[in-house]
Amino acid sequence: MFDLAGWILVLLRRLLYLVTRTQVFPESPEALGLRSDRAVCYVLHEHHLANLLVLDHECRRLGLPAALRPIRDDAFSAPRSYFYLSRNLRGNLVANPRIHHAPMLKALVKAAFADPRLDVQLVPVTLLWGREPGKQDSVLKALFAETWQQVSTLRHLFAILIHGRHTVVRFNNPISLREVIGESQDEARALRKIERILRVHFRRQREMALGPDLSHRRTQLHALLGTPTVREAIQQEAQSAAIPLSEAQKKARDQAFEIASDYTYSVVRAFALFLTWVWNRVYNGVEVHNFERVTTVAPGHGIIYVPCHRSHIDYLLLSYIIFTRGLMVPHIAAGANLNLPIVGSILRRSGAFFLRRKIKGDPLYTAVFLEYLHMMIDRGFPIEYFIEGGRSRGGRMLAPKAGILAMTVQSYVRSRARPLVFVPVYIGYEKLMEGKSHLAELNGRPKKSESLTGLIGAVRVLRRNYGKVHVNFGQPVALAELLDARHPSWREDEFDVQAPWLRQAVDATARTLAADINAVAVVNPVNLVALTLLSTPKHAADLRLLCRQIEHVQQLLAESPWAETIVHCRQPAEAVIDYVIGLDMVRRHAHPLGDMVCADETQAALMAYFRNNVLHLLALPALLACLVSHNQSLTRQRARQAIHGIYGLLGADLFLPWRDEALDAVIDRAEASLRGRGLILVEDDGRLRAPPPNSEAGPELRQLGEIIRPTLERQFLTLALLQHSGSGKLTRAQLEDDTHLLAQRLAMLYEFNPAEFSEKLLFANVIRSLIDGGLLEINAEGLLCFDERITQAVAQTELLLAAEVRHGIDLIARSAAPTASQ
Repeated sequence: MFDLAGWILVLLRRLLYLVTRTQVFPESPEALGLRSDRAVCYVLHEHHLANLLVLDHECRRLGLPAALRPIRDDAFSAPRSYFYLSRNLRGNLVANPRIHHAPMLKALVKAAFADPRLDVQLVPVTLLWGREPGKQDSVLKALFAETWQQVSTLRHLFAILIHGRHTVVRFNNPISLREVIGESQDEARALRKIERILRVHFRRQREMALGPDLSHRRTQLHALLGTPTVREAIQQEAQSAAIPLSEAQKKARDQAFEIASDYTYSVVRAFALFLTWVWNRVYNGVEVHNFERVTTVAPGHGIIYVPCHRSHIDYLLLSYIIFTRGLMVPHIAAGANLNLPIVGSILRRSGAFFLRRKIKGDPLYTAVFLEYLHMMIDRGFPIEYFIEGGRSRGGRMLAPKAGILAMTVQSYVRSRARPLVFVPVYIGYEKLMEGKSHLAELNGRPKKSESLTGLIGAVRVLRRNYGKVHVNFGQPVALAELLDARHPSWREDEFDVQAPWLRQAVDATARTLAADINAVAVVNPVNLVALTLLSTPKHAADLRLLCRQIEHVQQLLAESPWAETIVHCRQPAEAVIDYVIGLDMVRRHAHPLGDMVCADETQAALMAYFRNNVLHLLALPALLACLVSHNQSLTRQRARQAIHGIYGLLGADLFLPWRDEALDAVIDRAEASLRGRGLILVEDDGRLRAPPPNSEAGPELRQLGEIIRPTLERQFLTLALLQHSGSGKLTRAQLEDDTHLLAQRLAMLYEFNPAEFSEKLLFANVIRSLIDGGLLEINAEGLLCFDERITQAVAQTELLLAAEVRHGIDLIARSAAPTASQ
């Protein structure tokens, strides 16, 4: 008649929620997929009354079966619907966990063996007190934050008082008791199996939030220096440098401390609080897409985050996003140039580990770094690095560098402690903090070294508006699957770091990841305006016509093969333009015959960066538009031949994903989209024809073709210089330098300040693509050799570039060739 215990629990729950606020995952109970015809039993990891009260409250709030209500089933009944997996058996004030079998779980297993019809849905529930890092702001909170150690009731009480308002509750997918038991005939073994599954599950959940359970940094580095690989490197260093062994050991130890991170949870939380303030000052918002792809794969997997590299903000932003969503901050491979006074210490305690730009020629440092990276991967720490090596000054994806990626692959092949996945991440800005410095470097000014005074001077950016940042997470890529595709027997083969297949696997992995990053691009308003406005002769357009061109681009993207993976900008065209004007990226001029939108010289140079961010998405439609508008009329077969002829180089340069056999279907899709917009006409005999020059569609088609023209000209310049210099005359480094210098000259003579046109790394991409495609070979003397296929590739440009453009490039390449080949 009167439930005293129930009333007491209600009173305690109300008192608890005076100091408790929760963040619950998933937000919708339907996401759990619970079956209404089966009983539910919740599983809590640690025995604390507060955990039970929070669980019961959130169950009632979400409309889930209440934890404090009894289980009623024909085959089983119990006074409650929860149990603790572990508990404190020696009182309430000290932590002394003992391994035992939960009585409720024993009863469930026994009933399931007695009645094969019984099935119960076990729902593990993870509670973390103080795991909403954006709200943490003191060392006291750090002392009572979640850790790997099981805590006493007294310490747990302090954690509630300090962190109660930042509590994370994560309901996990149900585990079928019947499916786990299966055909087992041994009740004790089944009980141990279920407990093992649950313990592993809770360990993975905590690992996902807090990171792996590692001992102190100094202890770990001591173990690292004792590994056979590093000890052998120390011996060799002592012998080759003719120094005492103790001195070589000290050198290795100093290098290990120079490299290693010193992850400190309190520093990470304080840094997250600071970054929240910074983002709110400089950005209109940070939009995150598809993060659930990471949370799905995080338990039980090692994760390597591989974002594109556009700004120094990238690693701060990505770590912030990951941490504020309840996952472990990745350990970031940072250049040693960022190991500055004060700043380096903060970054190191936030998870950064440092890598010298050049390690070739220092076998001891190489061995120490390799072993440190292997330890991180082997122990399950999430890691983040940029496969491009450096920031893209022109806005495009740069050719991946093999260095740390090769080390990662070697580490995994050597010791497969857990499955390893790469998570491609696209980071897109609407305005770049380093925009002006990028332009200066593209125009030839040497890159400024990072310094503390430079960082202090950068505080002025806090007074400016940089629009929104968009971050999109791609589908995780399992490294094992990439290796299987390249060398199926890699698991059985003896590990050999010099094996040819291993190098090939690294290159294939790099290309796959670059393409996967491109595949999850986010198209923002600045990208759309840059794509369209920069295709006009003077970077100026009538407002109505610019709106129409933006609509063309939006439709082409919506109907492209990328449509399902990219994030679209669906704002009306005029709203897109107004937004970009608000960012001071372009200007609007009122005119009696219609408003104009234009960009001055500096704005146009900065906008080129944002055009290049998404250039690959429109590469094939723009290439087809360029062909048809330049030739006015050509057969569908001739258009296909021309695109196939240039695709090998263009596809490698822009990291396009389609193989040659799939290309026709992509071309047909682009043609259908252009026809649907009235930009390409099809004659009765099947020929493709450009709209009349005096129609609106004629100039619109030409402007679409202009999107890809700078890329084609860059490739033609490289091919022309090779052709005029001759086979076996230039080294790879010479060709990169010469094309870069010639492009600067060409831009000054013929272009409207396209600083990005002459970016040296983009020419390095072209040359690498020629080598990977077999058009160039490097002989024993290090010289580039080629055959008549170079001439055939040059001939394809006749269908794509105007005669005066080809003549100008050919002339400047011819005049430079004698100098270049000397």
